[in-house]
Amino acid sequence: MRAALAAALVTGVGCATLTALPAAAAGEQVKVQYRQSSTGGDQAEPWFKMVNTGSASVTLGQVKIRYYFKAEAGASYTFACAWAVKGCANITGTFGTLANPTATADRYLEIGFTAGAGSLAPGADTGDMQLRFYRSNWQSLVQSDDYSFGPTQTAYGDWTKVTATVGGTLVWGTAPAGNDPDPDPDPDPTDPPTGGAALFDDFNYSSHTDPAISAHGWSVRSNSGGPGVPGATWAPENVTFAMEGTNSVMNLETSTAGTPQSTEMTEVLTRAMKFKNGTYAARVKFSDAPKSGGPDGDRLVQTFFTINDLTAPMADDYAEYDFEYLPNGGWGEPSNILYSTSWETYRPDPWEAVNQHSEVRASYAGWHDLVVTIDNSSIVYYVDGQEFGRHSYLPERPMSINFNQWLIDLAGQTSTTPRAYDQKVDYVLHVKDQVLTPAQVAAKVAAYRSAGTAFEDTVPGGQ
Repeated sequence: MRAALAAALVTGVGCATLTALPAAAAGEQVKVQYRQSSTGGDQAEPWFKMVNTGSASVTLGQVKIRYYFKAEAGASYTFACAWAVKGCANITGTFGTLANPTATADRYLEIGFTAGAGSLAPGADTGDMQLRFYRSNWQSLVQSDDYSFGPTQTAYGDWTKVTATVGGTLVWGTAPAGNDPDPDPDPDPTDPPTGGAALFDDFNYSSHTDPAISAHGWSVRSNSGGPGVPGATWAPENVTFAMEGTNSVMNLETSTAGTPQSTEMTEVLTRAMKFKNGTYAARVKFSDAPKSGGPDGDRLVQTFFTINDLTAPMADDYAEYDFEYLPNGGWGEPSNILYSTSWETYRPDPWEAVNQHSEVRASYAGWHDLVVTIDNSSIVYYVDGQEFGRHSYLPERPMSINFNQWLIDLAGQTSTTPRAYDQKVDYVLHVKDQVLTPAQVAAKVAAYRSAGTAFEDTVPGGQ
């Protein structure tokens, strides 16, 4: 009940052009080597190496690889990175739909790289990228009708049935007929659109009892109930505010001594459910270990999300869009993992869920810029300016904006020694009916701060 119970993070919005990278410069050339590690069953495992065959260094953040396949009827897919020389945290996987479907391809998996992947010198390669994807409900899939699948390709070799672009320019491979990746030489715009209703909060408050918190539409949770450990307390006094550098930062502290009675969790949310289409963004600091030096291992969830209420089991107007970071694993995961999840609906009993999610198994301790956009066809999640996930379940009713930190259970660490974890939030931004790039989000936040604006809410009460 990850999203229904806790939800994490952002939902995106609007309908505008998403980030474009500069076109490939002279001398930037790559080729893709491929091997398959699974011939069927419940997941596909396309493994890749990318080689710089040109005369110039290639910034991996400008490279995209596409693997083309035929989707099962009505299926949604989830990407995962099992292991990579460049680090799974530096590799992204998103799914797209072909404009001109063929008998062997109507979807593609696009592999990208974060800034942390660095660059490739001439002649260098990325090393192994052991990737996989599967149907989000884990039903079986068929690879034999997939354009890019090579059943006999059990060792790495050049593979032209995948494509590679550098800065939007096709430099390797052949796509299914009529589906070459489009070059897009337009630079990523940094100036945000003018006008538009918006919510911005720099969290410049004195304490959880500051009257301005309520006046600005926020609620600091104190009522009991899920998600998390039954019998735990939601403690408003553990939501605090302090200056870090020149900015005021909100801190959500969650603590436990291994019993429900000692467990205190935290949540801050908007009272109004008035946010739907547009851009959602926040700068959030996740933590991997307790701040007090106590025993680590608690199954913690740190979040930023939007959500509305479930009016009935499997109601089709439910919506929830989450970023959820699990520093010590949980829900069957053994260690740290970051999810982005888009919910269509669910039923609590017996449990049934309809959602799409993307994940990266890596540490995300530290500050991160989180952005989600929604247009009329997709929801796109970004982490630190790089695409993290792309989903298709769109909201039908407005939602609230939420941050919370809570414990799934007490089984991850059973010690009765007290310990506490922090999740910090620098700001939150929502721009109604406009899709902003991550660069535009940063520019808009900088403009608010330059003007000395700590809070603004011009979003109307209904959307």
